[in-house]
Amino acid sequence: MRIEHDRGLSKLLRSPEEQLLAGGFTFTEGPIWIKEDNCLLFSDIPNNRIHRWRPGGAVEIYREPSGNSNGLTLDHQSRLLACEHSGRRVSRSADNGPAETVVDRFEGKKLNSPNDVVVPSSGRLYFTDPNYGLRGNVAVAPDHDPNPVQELAFLGVYRVDPDGTISLLIDDMVGPNGLALSPDESVLYVGDSRAKIIRRYQVADDGSLHDEVLFADQRDDARFGAPDGMKVDEEGRLWTTGAGGVSVYTPNGDKLGDFEMAEHAANIAFGGADFTTLFLTARTSLYSVETAVRGIAPGSR
Repeated sequence: MRIEHDRGLSKLLRSPEEQLLAGGFTFTEGPIWIKEDNCLLFSDIPNNRIHRWRPGGAVEIYREPSGNSNGLTLDHQSRLLACEHSGRRVSRSADNGPAETVVDRFEGKKLNSPNDVVVPSSGRLYFTDPNYGLRGNVAVAPDHDPNPVQELAFLGVYRVDPDGTISLLIDDMVGPNGLALSPDESVLYVGDSRAKIIRRYQVADDGSLHDEVLFADQRDDARFGAPDGMKVDEEGRLWTTGAGGVSVYTPNGDKLGDFEMAEHAANIAFGGADFTTLFLTARTSLYSVETAVRGIAPGSR
């Protein structure tokens, strides 16, 4: 592990090196720790699978096909939510049973390729819908539509209310990607990978967004990577993959530093027995780093 621009990051890490947990994948993404099952689920997008890793090193196929899933999380009934590229939907399943559609259209048109999803305590869900999974962007070998066409004229960020109502919140991003909520749910962070920025929004009581702020700007950073997967710890610091590896920011937007591994991570998730282990999905491999902070369990808000 290589730490750069250290302004307090090293104090947040208990281990100076990453641990390789598993390898041999094609493009891993969407890690999420399942506390009740003591395991990590993560996507291998091109191979159309969700894998399950357990402490001790065992890896198995959890779901195949997965709709070329990317981002994963849990709702408040501990059901798995999956952003499916080729399925072009956000799906929901309980105990690895059949996946049902939560949302797959907006105003009668197919979604592009949902990417990431978060669930606040209200039971609403927020998700991003770039076009990375459509032909010409990411080779996902879609099993639903052999020639997927983008029907929407924009790449959006949406809210779905408990009654199923879908609302378009943001339509001016060129690559909406990772999402994270602050611990008190008053702030939503949204990464724009193609623009290499992260925006911060205040979340109103009705779930709408306002007071947009440019939170992090990596446009002048020539290092490999762009804002992608992100999580917050209990103190509200934002951990995000991006240029130069994983960056950590205070709630005020001050960068505490970056760390890069042998493989560049696309996404991250806190987990383990006390949620101090940071799991990283890095192209062909799964890694972990021990931290001195605690993350927030999915579905626990």
